Order: sequence, then structure tokens, then C-alpha cells
Amino acid sequence: MIHILFTGGTISMRHDAARGGNLPRHGGDELLALAGVPEDIPRRTEDWARMPACHLDPPNLFALRARVLELACAPEVTGVVITHGTDVLEETAYLLARTVGGDKPIVLTGAMRTADHPAWDGAPNLRDAIRVAAAPESAGRGAMVVFGGGILDGRDAVKLHANDPAAFAAPHASPLGEVRDGRVRYLRPSAPRTLLDPPSLAARVAEVPVVVGDDGGLLDAARARADGVVVTAFGSGNVPPGTVPAIRAWLDAGKPVVLASRCAFGEVVPAYAFDGGGAGLVRLGAIPAGPRSPSQARMELLIALSAGAAYGAGT
Repeated sequence: MIHILFTGGTISMRHDAARGGNLPRHGGDELLALAGVPEDIPRRTEDWARMPACHLDPPNLFALRARVLELACAPEVTGVVITHGTDVLEETAYLLARTVGGDKPIVLTGAMRTADHPAWDGAPNLRDAIRVAAAPESAGRGAMVVFGGGILDGRDAVKLHANDPAAFAAPHASPLGEVRDGRVRYLRPSAPRTLLDPPSLAARVAEVPVVVGDDGGLLDAARARADGVVVTAFGSGNVPPGTVPAIRAWLDAGKPVVLASRCAFGEVVPAYAFDGGGAGLVRLGAIPAGPRSPSQARMELLIALSAGAAYGAGT
């Protein structure tokens, strides 16, 4: 039995002329009918929410995680599909990939076009997601994102395009697999999973991008309100010299600083020793984000600090 959690997002929306834009409209059973999902796979639906993804906050995400954990323990459930708005789908996928164990696959999908669009991408995405969740070879792979025919590890999926139906990719990895003509094909094994089990998502983590000529003012302003920070740096982890005292102040306060890159591809390599260079920041105590986008690095730090782990480093 595949349990399908509908949370809202563009996949559930239609254009509302009176409001001048797209609004959530459809529930789960309506979407399944609109998408023409075959009935050969046993399934049941749950309208968990009907909201835009940008309305989700840490308590919502933690509540969704709790529901997924319940379903993962239900003996009749063999897999879970979650329809989700794309704005923060990568954060939800990362959270589930890092905190939910077991062999039952968890598949997230959505759409870039509304259900009344003539080229609605929600239909094939939903059909593919259900196929992936039902495939025996999906067992043990944890949370995944199925979008535009691709299968991505939930730890790797990033939204790279604001409008295109092929919006998601894995800039720091390769796809897990693909769905072609209704057939699921995996291209590589999933990497070993290390899980955390936070009691909540109560930690407060800021994400602060540096800009040309930055004097550290935004970093200073955020310090009193957050338990840790992800600094989105230039290139391989470099910042303007004016931000270095602000970064040092975070570290002196015992608050972790994770160094990510604003570049979509590649990762922080602490190679530069000039003032503001990544090598010097790492010597101060900043932690390179590794193969993560800034949003993933922030979610990693949020999960780790909420779980009581040291500084969100590793994995």
C-alpha cells in the first residue's frame, strides 16, 4: 500500500482570475483523477495540508516528519509519496533523508505548472513518484525526489530553475536513477545513510550571504537572534575582509559558522590564505559546507543543533 500525503503546492493549484494568480484548489483524490494515475498499485490518500511551500515553517516540517515516521511504522504501508510545493521541497527532502530511517521509500514530488495549465507537469511527476515508491528496488533508499523523470537522493536534490519543469538536479552528485515509460531504473547505489533524531527543529539558524564590499553588519545583526549561521561566500569560500571580525565574533560566542558557496556547482575548498580567504576562515573555526547548497547546509545545521550534535559537522 502506497500512502500519498498531499500538502499543497503548485501541483494542487489553479489560476484564480479574481485574485490575479495561482491558488491551492485540489485535494488528493481530485489530483489522482486529473493525473490519470493507474489503479494497478494499491494506494490511499491523505490531505495533510493544502498550502504553498513558502508557508511551511520548522514546526510544520517537523509535524510532517512525525507523520512520515508514523507511516514508516505502519505494517500495511510499503512506501510514502508526498506532493509538495517546490519552493522549499529541497529542505523537506533533506530533513527526511537525514532523520527518517527504515527500508520504506519516501518519495517527494510536485509541479512547476498548475493543474489547469495545458502542459501540466504534475501528472507525469505524480505517476512517476508512485511508481518509484512501489518499486522493490527502491527499498532502503530513504527519501528521494522524483521530478521531470529523474530520481534524486533527498540529500542531493536542489531546485536550480525558477520556472522550468526540469527544475531539480543534484549539483553535488549524480542522479540516483530515472523513470522512463513507467519503468524505474536506478543508475547507482544510494550512499550510506547516517541519521540524526532531533526532538524538534527548535534551533535558530541564520543564512547570510556576503556581498561585494561587505562590512559584516548583517552578520553582526543576526548573531543575537540565532544559534548558528551559514555564510554564503564567494567562489570556494572567500569573503570580503570586512566580514572576518563578524565571523570571529560568532565563533567567539560559541556559535557555529558554516561556510557555503554561492556557486551552484562545486564546493568550499579552503585554498586561499589572504585576509578573508577560506583557508583563514577554516583556521578560525568555520566549517566547510561540503557537498551541500546553502539551503542544505542550513538544514543540516538546524537538524544537528536541534539534535544536540556538535556544530552540524560531518556526513
